[in-house]
Formats: sequence, C-alpha cells, structure tokens
Amino acid sequence: MKKNQKNKFYITTPIFYINDIPHIGHAYATIAADTLARYYRGKLGEENVLFVTGTDENSQKTINAAESKGMDVQEYTDETAKKWQDTFSKLGITYSRFIRTTDDDHNNTVRDILTKVYENGDIYKGIYEGLYCVGHEAFMKSEDLIDGLCPDHNKAPETIKEENWFFRLSKYQDKLLKYIEDNPKFIRPESRRNEVLSFIKNKGLEDFSISRESQSWGIELPFDKTQVAYVWFDALLNYVTAAGYGTDEFKKWWPADLHLVGKDITKFHCIYWPAMLWSAGLELPEQIFAHGFFNIEGNKMSKSLGNSVSPLDLVEKYGNDALRYYLLREISFGNDGDFSMNRFKVLYESELANTLGNLVSRTAAMLKKYNNSEYIVNLDVKSLVGLEDFIVNLEFEKYLSEIFSRLTALNVAIEDNKPWELIKNDKKKAVEFLSSVALEIISIADDLKYFLPDTCESILKIFNDGRVDDTVGILFPRLDM
Repeated sequence: MKKNQKNKFYITTPIFYINDIPHIGHAYATIAADTLARYYRGKLGEENVLFVTGTDENSQKTINAAESKGMDVQEYTDETAKKWQDTFSKLGITYSRFIRTTDDDHNNTVRDILTKVYENGDIYKGIYEGLYCVGHEAFMKSEDLIDGLCPDHNKAPETIKEENWFFRLSKYQDKLLKYIEDNPKFIRPESRRNEVLSFIKNKGLEDFSISRESQSWGIELPFDKTQVAYVWFDALLNYVTAAGYGTDEFKKWWPADLHLVGKDITKFHCIYWPAMLWSAGLELPEQIFAHGFFNIEGNKMSKSLGNSVSPLDLVEKYGNDALRYYLLREISFGNDGDFSMNRFKVLYESELANTLGNLVSRTAAMLKKYNNSEYIVNLDVKSLVGLEDFIVNLEFEKYLSEIFSRLTALNVAIEDNKPWELIKNDKKKAVEFLSSVALEIISIADDLKYFLPDTCESILKIFNDGRVDDTVGILFPRLDM
C-alpha cells in the first residue's frame, strides 16, 4: 500500500461469469481474498476494509445460458446471482459488497467513464472482422488457435464482422511498459509480470473493440444507443463502482490495494485496465496478483469431463475450515496445483484432526482431569514472529506451515514432558506446563483465525479466561466417525 493509504485496504476478486454455478476454482480466489480481508480488518478496523466480489452478467455467455434454459435473461441473472450469493454465504465469505454488473450504480459508472474516455479522444468508430471466442469473451488471432480451436475451450471461435467503437490502447503502450518496468510490485507474481512485459514488447498493443452491434443485452453506449458496451470494458469498471464512484466514499477507497485474478485474465487486468483508468483520469490499483489454476486429480477441470468439484459438497461433510485449509496450505498461491480428494483427506486427518484437533482436546482433557478445568493465565509463552510478512506477500502456505510446525512441536513437548506422569510427583510443575501449552494454543489461534475462523472461535471458547469448557465438542471429527 502507498504510505498515505495505510489506514485502509481495498481488495477485490474477479467478478465471475454467471453462466454457471460456483465451483471450487471460484472458491479458491474468494477464500484467499476473504482471508486477507479478515487479516486487515484485525489491523485496520472493520470500517477501513472493503472486500468486493460479484458476478459478470452483461455478456454473450449470459444470453446463451438463459436461452439454453428457456428463460428471460434478466430472470436468469437474478436467479443465478442469488445462487452465487447463497454459496458464498455458506462458505463464510465476509464480503463488503456483492456487485452485479446489472446494478444501477454500475450502469451509471460505465456510462460516465465511457463518456470521459470518448471526450478524451480515446474512442473512435471502425470496422472489426475477426475470430471471437465466446468462452473468453475476447477476440483471438489465428496463431493463438490449435487446429483451429481455442486451446482453453476446445471450440472454434466465431467469425464476426461488425462496425464497432474502438479504444486507443496502442496510445498507452510506451507509458504502460515504462510503468510496469518502474513498478516491479504492480503485477505479481514475477512470472506473470514477465509474461505481460514479453507480450507488450513482442506483440505490441492494438486498439480493441469496446462495443457490440449485434448484442442487445448490456449497457448502451452513451454516445451510440445502437450498441452496447463490450463485456470487458464494462466488467473491469466494477472495481470503480464498488469503491463508490461519484460519491465522497470514492476518495477513501480508490485506488484499490489488491486485485486478485486468475492467470487467464491477466491481459485484461494488466494491459486493458491500466490504459482505461489513465484515459478516464483515475489512478491505477496498487497491485494485481494473478493466481494459478489447479487440476482435479491430475486432469484439467472441465464440463465435458464432468470433474468439477462443488465446494458446498466438501463443506457439508468436512466443514468450511477444512476447505480453506486445503486450498491455502496445499497450493502455493500464484502457482498451478492439483486438487486431490485423497490428499484432502490426508491433510484433514493428519494436520487438522491430529496435529491441531488432538492437541486441543488432550490439553483440555488433562487440565480438566488434573486441575479441575483450570489453567494459569499469567505465564510467559512463546509467540510466533515473522508471520505477517507471509500473509502480506500472499505466501499463505508458508504462514500455515510455520503455525503447524509449532503445533507439532507442542505435541512433541507433551510427549517429552509426560504430564500424566509428572502430575504424580509435581502437580505444580505439571499444571504450569499444561497451562503454558493452553496459552500457546490461544496465541496460535489468534494467528490462525484469518484462515480457520470457525475453528479458532471454538478454541477460544474451550480455553476461556482460565477455565476449560469441555462442552464445545471435537474440532475435526475423524472421518471414520
């Protein structure tokens, strides 16, 4: 964050296409954003953190999905957006706003900024003929195809010829290249930054179409009522809308501190987006972080394979925190990974149920048995240091690794000190030891609460102001139970 903006934190996920229900890939970015939002609320206060997610509804994908179900487009978007909101609610996502690109204030934002960019001379009319991939909602070049098919969607793009309005992206090529080179933390991880730089240097930036002549669903251009805004020029502006564009709140929140996006949309966020903002006279976001993708059991996730994983199915059986832990512990944020149900179960059993859950339950049980459920609260205990750097740098797996290494060490300490034997000869020493373990668990729960909020709330109920509450129950029931 900039030095003059340390009093707030504005984080966004991408807004998700509304042509389907949420799968585990959508949950990945949203859970990561939720974790960061929880962390910064703890540091800055709830009123100083803005966390935005939502749905992208003004696209050809939406029209196709509605038609396939025989529904009116608005009816379809309302129904599907509700499913997304319900899913995020069940996943415990604590967003500040769920934005929809059909919201009235967003329509106003898009029209206002289109007008500014148009008056700035950066929008002009022209003829476009090219290959259009509905899956990407973007035009493609023939050299980007494999055997005539989009490599990501395995479908042939449509050939479209239209009279459209264009944005002068090429005008900002040199300025953008210099900005990215001068600001190494603007695009992360470094591999994505290098990809963007390579694209600009090797391919150059071409003006792109910002409107559709043949599409009726969308936001009308303020200077041409016969055309609607191209989905990406519309969708990217959601970040501005959600920050309160046109109100006094906007000065507090803009620019955004962090955009979390998938690596497949880095071109739009790291090339289109900065140029659009400059043209509209707005500051650029502090950072854009492009996370990787993950396969499912070694295979690419796709509708055709039917291997999509529902996050709600996992949560129903294992709980929210188990899903949060797996996604942020197992996959290095920024890199590609793999979702494996077997690996999920291993981490659940070995680290959540055993390393953490068993440590809490055995410590509480021994304090109940040996000291009438009481523990000493004024002992000095070890605290973990350096964790904040990991979370600020989005190194979630390192953060969790440090915590669980310490939890493992506490389990080892119990085995080494054998309080069940020590109590026979030195009760004072045994109680002091168990109390120190309890206090360290409380300290760790405070560090872990951004990642495992439900679990840490339960831990703080179990160890509460010098007494153990044994009515809370098992944190992570074993699978065979």
